[in-house]
Amino acid sequence: MPFAATLAQRLEFDEVIDVRSPAEYADDHLPGAINCPVLDDAERARVGTIYKQVSPFEARKVGGALVSRNIARHLEERFHDRPKSWRPLVYCWRGGQRSGAMTLVLQQVGWAARRLEGGYKAYRREVVRLLETPPDLRLRLLCGPTGSGKTALLHAIAAQGGQVLDLEGLARHKGSALGVLPGEAQPSQKAFESALAAKLASFDAARPVYAESESKTVGSLRLPPVLFQAMGAAERLWLDAPFEARVDFLLRDYDYFLQAPEWLGQRLDRLVELHGKETVARWRALAAAGEWRELVAGLLREHYDPAYHKASRREFARLQDAPRLELAAIVPACLEERAAQLLS
Repeated sequence: MPFAATLAQRLEFDEVIDVRSPAEYADDHLPGAINCPVLDDAERARVGTIYKQVSPFEARKVGGALVSRNIARHLEERFHDRPKSWRPLVYCWRGGQRSGAMTLVLQQVGWAARRLEGGYKAYRREVVRLLETPPDLRLRLLCGPTGSGKTALLHAIAAQGGQVLDLEGLARHKGSALGVLPGEAQPSQKAFESALAAKLASFDAARPVYAESESKTVGSLRLPPVLFQAMGAAERLWLDAPFEARVDFLLRDYDYFLQAPEWLGQRLDRLVELHGKETVARWRALAAAGEWRELVAGLLREHYDPAYHKASRREFARLQDAPRLELAAIVPACLEERAAQLLS
């Protein structure tokens, strides 16, 4: 009975099991994998210390006991209801002892379990390879100032069956100085790249892919250089909306700021170096007083629009010639109409 399976065979299995520690899993994992660690973070550190300070043999004795107890617990708590026909794929860091131990026990039970050859490292090499390969995609970039509804239009395009690369959604960040989402951390760089590679691989190269024009970073995460270069060569579409419509949209899109003016004030403090203490103090006072429309309008006029125009200066000619998409208001009906226009 074969013991290992290749990365190319992973979709043939009913479930993918990551037996690495919770911290390793949180940093990144195969798409859809569940975490059933054979050593938790503390246990892994303990075994590693014994390996270095005492001997590999003593480490294997301690680790073997811990791994056996953890596998038994997973059998009782996680796998007890799996049918005899269940086919799991198991992996660890390198496809070695941790995944080998779990796979052996599952096979002895009677399940057609396999260990992923090369483990997570093989998967990571494949992600890196994909992201270093120029994407064969017909990219169309939505450009426009902050609050013009670029991400909202992407969602409308996706809802009508269009292909969309939502980089801010994958990065869990809105891509601006105030783009952090309260109570939600960004994924690790590796996890972002995994999600990005999976999304890129899912596209039909014969159909256009719509994305939003981004800088090299989205929050703290970096775009792969090859993808950023492809975006630089992509067709541009300029999204335009009246100033007051942009203010209305941002008041809805960033409504969580209204519930946390002090948290917003802390984010505004990061702009002191760009705009000075006096300007930021004025913005903070508007937030404290609940003068949200005036605050949003001021941020657009004094921070976001000048920054966007400065960043776009290098592409002035291309943006000047880009097709215009006018939005009278950034509301579902207008977005759906523009999405249908693009997809037609």
